[in-house]
Amino acid sequence: MGALAATPLLASPGEAATRPLAAVGLDDPAKKEIAMKLVSSAENSSLDWKAQYQYIEDIGDGRGYTAGIIGFCSGTGDMLDLVQLYTDRKPGNVLAGYLPALRRVNGTDSHSGLDPNFPRDWRRAAQDTAFQQAQNDERDRVYFNPAVRQGKTDGLRALGQFAYYDAIVMHGDGDDPTSFRNIRKRALRSAKPPAQGGNETTYLNAFLDARVWAMKQEEAHSDTSRVDTAQRVFLRNGNLDLNPPLDWKVYGDSYHIG
Repeated sequence: MGALAATPLLASPGEAATRPLAAVGLDDPAKKEIAMKLVSSAENSSLDWKAQYQYIEDIGDGRGYTAGIIGFCSGTGDMLDLVQLYTDRKPGNVLAGYLPALRRVNGTDSHSGLDPNFPRDWRRAAQDTAFQQAQNDERDRVYFNPAVRQGKTDGLRALGQFAYYDAIVMHGDGDDPTSFRNIRKRALRSAKPPAQGGNETTYLNAFLDARVWAMKQEEAHSDTSRVDTAQRVFLRNGNLDLNPPLDWKVYGDSYHIG
C-alpha cells in the first residue's frame, strides 16, 4: 500500500479572503441566460429569447429565411443542419419534407421549394419541445461553445466571451474576411489578449473595433449599436465579468437586466 496522502492544511480566514475568486465564465447558467437575452435584444428587439423558437422571416440580407433563437438561415447551411438534426431525432416531423429544398437553396437567398408553407410549418414545429431542444443544441455546438472556448483560451472573462459569441452569431466562423476568426485576427494585429500578456480592456476595444469594421462591410449589418451602445458600454464601465445590473440600448431601444 502506498504512503498516506498528506492532509492539506486549511487556509486561515485571512489567507482565504486574499485569494482571488475564479471568474465565472459565460457558460455559467446565469451568465448564459444573460447572453441569450443580450443577443435576443439585438436580433429580435426582445429579452424573451424563448419566444423566438417560432420566429421566421426573410430580412432581406441575402441569406433567405432567418429563423429561431439564433437566426438560423436557409442560405447559410445552419438551418439545414438544424432541420436534419431534428429529423434524425424525430423522423416524420412537420419540417422533414423540406430537407431536399433546404439542400437546394443552401448558399442562396431563394425560397424555392419552401414557399408558401414553410414559415407556417416552422411555427408549428416550434411548439414541439424536441425542436426547441434541437435549436438549443445547434446554437451551443455551432456558436456558443466555440465562442466561449476561444474566449477562455484567450484569457477573456465573461464580457469578452460574449463579444466573441455575438460576433460568431452574426458573422459565422468561415473563411470570408468578415468571419469571426478573421475579426479576431484583425484585432490581434493591434493588441494582445490576456493569455498572450496583453491588457484585457485594450484587447477587447481592438476586437470591438474590428467587429464594427466587419459589420460596416455589409449594409444589412451596418447599424453597429449592438456594439456601440451595448458591449462598449459594459467595457467602458469596467464590467468585464458581465455582472448585472446591465443597461444598454440596441437600435435606440433601451433594455435592463437587474
